[in-house]
Parts: sequence; structure tokens; C-alpha cells
Amino acid sequence: MKTSAFLASLGWLLSVTAAPASPTIEANLPGSTANVAGLHAVARQAGKLYLGTATDNPELTTTAYTAILDNNQMFGQITAANSMKWDATEPQRGVFTFTNGDVIANLAQRNGQLLRGHNCVWHQQLPSWVTAGNFNAATLTSIIQTHCSTLVGHYKGRVRTWDVVNEPLNDDGSFRQDVFFNTLGQGYIATALRAAKAADPNAKVYINDFNIEGLGAKATAMKNLIRSLKSQGVPIDGVGLQSHFIVGEVPTTLVQNMQEFAALGVEVAITELDVRMTLPETAALLAQQKKDFQTVVAACQAVPQCVGITIWDFTDRFSFVPSTFPGQGAATPWDENLVRKPAFDGIVAGF
Repeated sequence: MKTSAFLASLGWLLSVTAAPASPTIEANLPGSTANVAGLHAVARQAGKLYLGTATDNPELTTTAYTAILDNNQMFGQITAANSMKWDATEPQRGVFTFTNGDVIANLAQRNGQLLRGHNCVWHQQLPSWVTAGNFNAATLTSIIQTHCSTLVGHYKGRVRTWDVVNEPLNDDGSFRQDVFFNTLGQGYIATALRAAKAADPNAKVYINDFNIEGLGAKATAMKNLIRSLKSQGVPIDGVGLQSHFIVGEVPTTLVQNMQEFAALGVEVAITELDVRMTLPETAALLAQQKKDFQTVVAACQAVPQCVGITIWDFTDRFSFVPSTFPGQGAATPWDENLVRKPAFDGIVAGF
């Protein structure tokens, strides 16, 4: 879309007053000044399929949070952060429970939001019966097929995209050593993708990983994996670039890397975006964070095959960062008080 046409189309978006400009009076830090109806609305006007967020079940009791989450002009897509993972859905072999996952799926459906399934096969958050089962290759293959087909089949027709295989690679490009690879080699990836696609042929099946956002050994390995899968006739519709970044350290090769993935015939999505900083927040760090969000969004905007962006929860109140990276945080576009930060403006500017 040409700039003039885009600006003209924004007129109807400018009807909602921006959030308060300062995250906290005490901190006296800058806040958002953008005056738009919602990030998803801006993304759609810019030609993207969605701007979305992850969420998790315990957060849904916070009404101030859900008031933002449920606004489908703000978020047009939802990812269940934990309630569709293996430990949550098949805690005992062959015993499936979808209660919490259904809550997220119903929320998205009620709000008219797209739903991303996350995930089928991952080396973490596995029940002990999987990791300690000492299964032979044939049995583990059957377990993967059953888990993926049952999970994806349960949500058939409700999920646009599945992160079927999550984080299969090490940073040097080698395959991650886990119960699946150690028993089945890289063949487990094809098994999972085939089972998921068969369970819901209309869903997009993805591989999702981190540190593949810019050019490098891990991104190259992912491209080689996609080529190999395609040469075998294995369904693979897209690659998810998680995009858990550090302030001031966003790769400079985002656009080229996305273009190289797109050239393989797959779509690209930014699936878990946040930009963390060493605490405490400062005006300078928030300004750089705003630039970093803008850079990432603009990179997706520059590549037609980049279909959308999901932030990994939208508020610092519920971000996974502080518990995973001690001393770091403030990684999202809303602060702990659910007030918009400059990063919000960076997203708008990126589109």
C-alpha cells in the first residue's frame, strides 16, 4: 500500500484516546502517545493478517487485562502460552484433557480472533511418562502420531496455524538432543508434521524456533531442514521466528533472512516478540526499545510473506522474562500497570 493511501485509511482508526502517557508518576518515564484504535487494526490496514498476543489462563481473572485482550481491534490473534502444550493436554499416556486450552479457544472465537496452536512437540514441559518411558522407535513414533493427531484434531477448524514442532535446533545449527531426536533422529519432525496436517488439512503447520531471526548458522540449518522436508513431500507451511530480543541487539539482517525463508515457499510469522532490558527501566532504554519494536515490525512489513506478528503477552505484569532471565524484564509494550509504553508507538510506526 502506498504511503498516501495508508495515511488516508487511518482516519477511522483515530477515534480512541491513547492511554496515559506516563507508566508511573513515580518513575516519570515516557509513555505512549499513539492515538489509534488498536494494533491489529493498524496491522490490517498495513496489509498484514494480524497483530496478536499470547495469553495464559491464570491471567484471565484480571478484568483490566481482559478488557484489553478481548478488544479485537487491538489483538486479532491469540496464542495459548501453555494450555495446549503436552503436559497440559496429555498428562498421562492416552488420557487427554483440553479444559484450559478450550478456555483460550473459546475466548478467541468469542472475540472473533484468530487462534494459534502452541505446540505439538517440544523438548520442554513434557510429562515424565514421555521423557522417562524408554520407548523404542516404533512406540515413540506412535505416541507422537497419537498426540499430534488428537490435539490438532480436537481443535480442527478453529486453529489457523499450529507450531507443530517447537525449538528443534541448537544455536550452532545441530539438532537438539532430546527424547524425540535421541530415539528417532530428525525423522520425528516429519512424523509430527504429517500427523498434524492429516488431523486438520486446512491448518497451517509450522516449525517455530528462536535465534533464527537473523542470518546465521541456526537460520541456515532451519532453511536446510525446510528444504529437506519439502524434498520428502512432508507438509510444511511456515516458519515461526520467535523474536525474544534484547534491547539494542535486534539483528540487522531480519529482512534478508525472512526473504530467504519466503523463497523456500513457506510463509513467515513473528511468533513470540518481546524486547527485554536490564532493569531498572530508563528513558534511554525505553527509547531504544521503541526503535527495536519498530525495526522488527518494519521488517515484517517489508516482506509480503510475513503474515503477522504475535507479542509474547502484552504486559510486563505477565511476561515470562523476569523469571527466566533474572535481572531483566520490561519486555512488552504495556507496563505492569497495563499502561502503554513507547514500544506501543514503535509497533505503530513499524507498520
